[in-house]
Amino acid sequence: MQAATQLNSAIDARFYRFINDQVLPLTTLDASAFWSGFINLVAELAPRNRELLAYRDTLQQQIDRWHQQHRDLPHDPEAYRRFLAEIGYLLPEPEAATIETGAVDDEIARIAGPQLVVPVKNARFAINAANARWGSLYDAVYGSNLIPDEGELAAGTHYNAVRGAAVIRYAQDFLDRAFPLVDGSHQEVNCYRIEHAKLVAGLANGSWTELCHPQQWAGLTGPQQQPDSIILRNHDLHIVLEFDRSGAIGGQDLAGVQDIKLESAVTTIMDCEDSVAAVDIQDKIDVYHNWLGLIRGDLSVALVKHGKSRLRSLNPDRQFTAADGTQVSLPGRALMLIRNVGLLMNSELMCDAQGRPAPEGIIDAVVTSLIASLDVNASRPLRNSRCGNIYIVKPKLHGPEEVAFTVDLFGRVEDLLELPRNTIKLGIMDEERRTTVNLTACIAAARHRVVFINTGFLDRTGDEIHTSMHAGALLPKTQLKDQPCIRAYEDRNVDIGLACGLPGRAQIGKGMWPMPDDMAGMMASKIAHPRAGASTAWVPSPTAATLHALHYHQVNVSVRQQALRSRARAALADILRIPLLPAQHTLTDAAIAEELENNIQGILGYVVRWIDQGVGCSKVPDIHQVGLMEDRATLRISSQHVANWLLHGICSEHQVMSTMRRMAEVVDRQNAGDAAYQPMATNSDQSLAFLAAKALIFEGQKHANGYTEPVLHRYRRLAKSRT
Repeated sequence: MQAATQLNSAIDARFYRFINDQVLPLTTLDASAFWSGFINLVAELAPRNRELLAYRDTLQQQIDRWHQQHRDLPHDPEAYRRFLAEIGYLLPEPEAATIETGAVDDEIARIAGPQLVVPVKNARFAINAANARWGSLYDAVYGSNLIPDEGELAAGTHYNAVRGAAVIRYAQDFLDRAFPLVDGSHQEVNCYRIEHAKLVAGLANGSWTELCHPQQWAGLTGPQQQPDSIILRNHDLHIVLEFDRSGAIGGQDLAGVQDIKLESAVTTIMDCEDSVAAVDIQDKIDVYHNWLGLIRGDLSVALVKHGKSRLRSLNPDRQFTAADGTQVSLPGRALMLIRNVGLLMNSELMCDAQGRPAPEGIIDAVVTSLIASLDVNASRPLRNSRCGNIYIVKPKLHGPEEVAFTVDLFGRVEDLLELPRNTIKLGIMDEERRTTVNLTACIAAARHRVVFINTGFLDRTGDEIHTSMHAGALLPKTQLKDQPCIRAYEDRNVDIGLACGLPGRAQIGKGMWPMPDDMAGMMASKIAHPRAGASTAWVPSPTAATLHALHYHQVNVSVRQQALRSRARAALADILRIPLLPAQHTLTDAAIAEELENNIQGILGYVVRWIDQGVGCSKVPDIHQVGLMEDRATLRISSQHVANWLLHGICSEHQVMSTMRRMAEVVDRQNAGDAAYQPMATNSDQSLAFLAAKALIFEGQKHANGYTEPVLHRYRRLAKSRT
């Protein structure tokens, strides 16, 4: 009776029913033992979680005081470094930190390619992201600005054969670069077939040729003399040439190619964090429900497209006959990682031993692992990890102590779920400065589990601003990305990843391309990521994944990583160089006004959808009408930047409020076509979205590490209570 009373007081009834009715029956776990162990785990680890958060605050207070005491003195980088070491912010680097992670799926250990990040709360987005393992190159190029949308090439409302021909030429140029023929071009091929266990191509002049690298042919479907499709492989990525001479495209193509499918989003992070607006119990259950559907393979969503109803579900694997005659399959879906929340927020799903809401990150670790355990050692048609792993990405960790805590948490979860040790693998997001400057120690703390490190400019810059809030006024936001501290951060992450032995065992990742409508810009710039030694990089859409995959055919990341091993490591001194406005530099009134307008319009445009509609990630038009992918990371940097300028007198409270009211009018006009939109400008004193944006800016100095979640959650809950 006492145990039942404890359970009823500790666990929310709706959460309890969801786990008991929908998840636990699919396992071999005893429900009573699970809940008892879950409560004990929270009771033991919640105090440590809170101690780590308190230690963050202590370090930040010491850093603030140091900057305040040195406010009128020239910045002394060496004195600053010694101070950070004295307070324990900067720790000695371990002599050796080679990772020992074992039994990792090829998508993480060996295959370099794009990575999607998608809010798992949105079932349609989650299914699309999982299915983005394969994408149509024709569709991606036709629907993007890689081909100018003007004149005879304009897309229009119906298929434009002239534009289509330009798309086919673009694709054939790619084939010539990635899969060159001994003679001629893929543009001249009128048929592909198999002769003597080789792929051969007939040219329009009547001659025959073959691939320069015959091993690039991986297999086919259909008869050898007239295949339905052929499968090619380059840098461990596959493409499929699909043939249909009766098709609208294939009937016009010399070789009958109807489409070219590229292996695109090799991995996908199903996100519970920055792209998700989950503020209460039902929101969180919705998140877990969708993750359950993804793991079981039965998540589906009904939608209407072109006037027809259809059911969108997860793709099956792709079956084909390999070059050696065996029957093989290629995964039809991206390998899924799940991003839990960080240490900061608490949840009413359950309470700790003191009756307080438990740390949400602890609950996430247990529940997402419980659900993912259904996939471990399973023999199901839509399996995620073929190695029996659970991949959890952990955001916003501050230094090796928090990584070590996460490792301990995962161990406790494995014991609770009766899983072998190190089943749960860890992705470390290098997005907080204390992790950056101690990255080797962070990796060492998780050397048996780590499968992922990455860089993320936005959160990393948001933390840079907050950590250095009292050091002085920071440069305009648009200049920060090119400063030595950020350039060194990007390079040092790769340097340390290579030194710690991540290639062949773990991903080294880079951040997001923010403009989903500008694929031409992405293709021009994002090739820098594989060239930098990154085995994966984030993209904003399945289309972007297909196009970014072309970069990994162009750059052999494994070879590039090997070449980078010999370069000098990026300097820690550069990382610790604070991007301050030069003392002698005076910003013009126009420059200040422009910076405020850019920041505040972005803040309001994102926050109004978060608060009023519960949209955690969306394409938000900026002040120049350019659609940008926005989530809490973009909000963090913008709000912290305005807070910094307020603190140091670059702008006044009156300027900020005046700009907010003007930008509210801009955002209202930008959303005029949204029937669900609630205008801010005409009722700013009562608009919860406007009030939330105001709190993010004017209270920004006080927010823990500059995080936006507490304010957003508070006002979103108020908005939900009004409906």
